[in-house]
Amino acid sequence: MIDMKLKAKLPLALLMTTMALVPLMQACSNDGGGSGKAAAPKAGEKIKLKWSTWGNPGELGRFQEFTKDYNSKHPNVEFELIPIPSDYEQKILTQLSGGTAPDVFYSGDSTISKLIENQTVSELTPYLKGDSKIKEENVFKGLWGAARKNEKVYGIPVDCNPVVLWYNKKLLQDAGVSVMPADLYEKGEWNWNTFKGMLEKLRANGKHGFVLENSWLRYYSFVTANGGTLYNDKGEFVQDKDPKTVEAYKFLYDNVQNKNMTFAGTLPKGQGGDAMFMSNQVGFVSAGRWYLPIFKQSKDLQFDIVPFPTNTGKKIEPAGVATAYMVLNKNTKYPKEAYQFLSEFVSKEGQIFRLQGGGNAVPSVEGADQVVLEGNLPEHAKYFLDVRSNGYALTPFEAGVPGLSKVITDEMEALWLKDGKLDETLKTLGVKANQKIAEYKAGK
Repeated sequence: MIDMKLKAKLPLALLMTTMALVPLMQACSNDGGGSGKAAAPKAGEKIKLKWSTWGNPGELGRFQEFTKDYNSKHPNVEFELIPIPSDYEQKILTQLSGGTAPDVFYSGDSTISKLIENQTVSELTPYLKGDSKIKEENVFKGLWGAARKNEKVYGIPVDCNPVVLWYNKKLLQDAGVSVMPADLYEKGEWNWNTFKGMLEKLRANGKHGFVLENSWLRYYSFVTANGGTLYNDKGEFVQDKDPKTVEAYKFLYDNVQNKNMTFAGTLPKGQGGDAMFMSNQVGFVSAGRWYLPIFKQSKDLQFDIVPFPTNTGKKIEPAGVATAYMVLNKNTKYPKEAYQFLSEFVSKEGQIFRLQGGGNAVPSVEGADQVVLEGNLPEHAKYFLDVRSNGYALTPFEAGVPGLSKVITDEMEALWLKDGKLDETLKTLGVKANQKIAEYKAGK
């Protein structure tokens, strides 16, 4: 389809020529949810396809193993992994624009909204209802996020990372904490007051209590732990108005002000919360299972996890879950074969293959929980599963508006770094966020 803005600028003769070419262009395009016909391989010809993702060396090694294993089980196809270790989103968008994108690839929670809008990825709902290794009902409901629009699925969570609090048991014991967070959680006593009490003891013992990272995962997890609302049903930003949400931000603000919490952006250059945790300088950090591979390398580090403390009287409340999605290039020549790879990658068996042996994520589908519980590391690894089952991916209201998340984190970062006032920051944030949302809706 020709863009209407472009159409208005084309001379009449050129426009008519362009319109005449459209059917020819469509006839040459590939299917996979597209408008053309899928290519048919010649007899005995091996179909060669590509897929891409980001990842650290350990992850990419596991992905290579999966690819090799998949190829050995499907002799008619040969998939090649093309890693994109940096500037992933921009490179994928450029490749899609130039017609060189891989057949199957990862998409972040904000990128997928762009891909759905510009119609460069296929709707997967028909595939899921057909002969698929995975069904829509296999995926935990809170993880779809922006990958599902108008009840149609465009991407499947590859796995997930529920955000929890990691705590240093030795530091807490040295500070005089006699009952560990997990024990309090089991008794239904893990709340803001008991959490704050531990932070105060850590600070009094010369340690950092909690390192607060500048991300929606952390802020929103505290908000929903208080029963707060982020966006209303119209998709409007209400974090500056909802009393429970404001109360959650005040809890963070007050604890940063009295130094029970330390904003990550104020740490010395090159010194992150994970490094401080491993060097026994901070009692709590927030992250998903991605910290497990590095923490378990330290033989002297005594660590465990616990869900975010609540302030509602409930034992657990919903918390943020980091997700990425596997999507299907709408212009792949071989949609059937490409989707088969996609479906096996995100299936129960595929996630077990990729995550077993101390992997750094949590399955996004039912039936694969054993990979998280194996080795009983950390001791309460089952909490990852509790948070996942109650958690949520970044809301489409935010993920679907380009640049909105950055507006929010920029304002919050300025609050901590410039010692601003919370009420003024939230007021400014409300104006800027809703302006961004309104501009996006007006330009659609």
